[in-house]
Amino acid sequence: MTKELVEAALGKIRPALIADGGNIELVGVNDGVVSVRLVGACAGCPMSQMTLKEGVERALKSSIPDIKEVVAV
Repeated sequence: MTKELVEAALGKIRPALIADGGNIELVGVNDGVVSVRLVGACAGCPMSQMTLKEGVERALKSSIPDIKEVVAV
């Protein structure tokens, strides 16, 4: 799994985050764990953990089955 593949999958999610005033940055990919940084409105949102796990992680896993987990750093 390459960073480019993960970036492409994040590109499908990014418009929804931007529409809510936030965004997501890919920090790294290591052994099936994708590290991301939530920015903008997403960084301080009380729902950010739910967005990360139920939205971002689910979408990435459906696009790239090798992903084990998505974590915020």
